[in-house]
Amino acid sequence: RIAIIDDDDAGVLSFATDNKDELIIKGDLTDTTALIPVQRKRGGCGRVTVKYHTEGDSAVPEKDFKPVKGELVFESNELQAVIEIPIMGSSRMEARDRFRVFLTEPTGGAKVDENRDGGPQANILTVVLGPDEAMQASVNKVKSMLTRKWDKSMVGHANWATQFKEAISVNGGGDDDDEEGEPSKPSAMDYVTHVITVPWKVMFAFVPPTDYCGGWLCFFCALAAIGVVTMIINDMASLLGCSMCISDEITAITF
Repeated sequence: RIAIIDDDDAGVLSFATDNKDELIIKGDLTDTTALIPVQRKRGGCGRVTVKYHTEGDSAVPEKDFKPVKGELVFESNELQAVIEIPIMGSSRMEARDRFRVFLTEPTGGAKVDENRDGGPQANILTVVLGPDEAMQASVNKVKSMLTRKWDKSMVGHANWATQFKEAISVNGGGDDDDEEGEPSKPSAMDYVTHVITVPWKVMFAFVPPTDYCGGWLCFFCALAAIGVVTMIINDMASLLGCSMCISDEITAITF
């Protein structure tokens, strides 16, 4: 197949992008410059010009990009030129801001591509400022880790609250089933033992559940609580032995 190009024609001007009417630019934390290629096809005879300007959409001029306007000049047989648009650095993660670039008023007998967005009067290119994929992946990874830790922390809070509810409730707040499968109510002895042991149960309810710090916080807090109980029992046993004139050896064996 042979394509014949009319070199005597001034040519047709359009944006030279892979996607006809859209250009995606990855985000960056630092200021960059977007290079928008403009091509001249179907001819290259003579000197032609075309005006260009930008227009904001969801992307805000002077905040997301620096608005530009000017005129591209194609000398005879020159087939490509570039529009430079400064892009402001931003840490956008998910937003895809947009602005448009217009090609208008061609001169020298050239035309704009009527098959592109804008028709025969102008060519319109939509520039999409997307997120940096590598940065977005890193942020999503950190977000996922924080979400898992937060969910685990919420479970730990719930378990810790349950410990206090069970500590101040008779039999832990649960009714045991009798032989017929009906829930049985706490007996008088259950209430007596609950009143005696409730200070100790409340004290040990302050020991955090194993959901925190991989269980190590629970381990060390439990050791500390056991140490406190041992100290109290030792002082009470010593006081009782002193009152009853019992030697320390006998008191130690008895308690």
